[in-house]
Amino acid sequence: MLTVDFARLPVGPGIRVLDLGCGGGRHAFEALRRGADVVAFDMDQSELDGVKSMFAAMEETGEAAGTGETVQGTALDMPFEDNSFDRVIAAEVLEHIHEDTAAMREILRVLKPGGLAAVTVPAFLPERISWALSEDYHTAPGGHIRIYTLAELKAKLKATGFKVGPHHFAHGLHAPYWWIKCAVGVNNDEHPLVKAYHQLLVWDIMKRPKTTRVAEAVLNQLIGKSVVVYLRKPA
Repeated sequence: MLTVDFARLPVGPGIRVLDLGCGGGRHAFEALRRGADVVAFDMDQSELDGVKSMFAAMEETGEAAGTGETVQGTALDMPFEDNSFDRVIAAEVLEHIHEDTAAMREILRVLKPGGLAAVTVPAFLPERISWALSEDYHTAPGGHIRIYTLAELKAKLKATGFKVGPHHFAHGLHAPYWWIKCAVGVNNDEHPLVKAYHQLLVWDIMKRPKTTRVAEAVLNQLIGKSVVVYLRKPA
């Protein structure tokens, strides 16, 4: 399930991509399929171990059209030289970091002049509802520590030095799922409503039927779970 639109963040052979806070690696895998040279970067070594295994499997089956490597570290002090990457993806990362503007400066530092970045965070309205429904949702260790308005996010990125481009919302079908989880208990995965909605989301991801694609396109504008902002580092 991709949040970033690779039509807006084109990658391919000869393009070096940093997936910052890669988690399970969904964006790193897509960039690798498209032929990019990908660095998956995260604090959690267990996540990176899974990503590394998938990179190896993709290479073995011929699905990897580029190269993939994993690096552990923190977004506040990345072990990369200035101007190292053509593209940077930071998907659902900044809302976890107290010093978010410092992380933004690091993204700008490692991005090449003229390079592109995509930053995604939870959208304001769906996130505010989740916080209102459940304190556990946002007080768990490593959880979300802030809710961005789109204007605030763009202003911080602009102040960092980025040229701020277009934005869009994503995952409108997923916002109700999280509201249900917050209402019944964020760890209560066995609740009938949670299980039923989860099955719907899995079916949608696997089958991609036209009905849910149209529904999500509409819902994205109203209750999109994430907002994605595209950026350029001035040349």
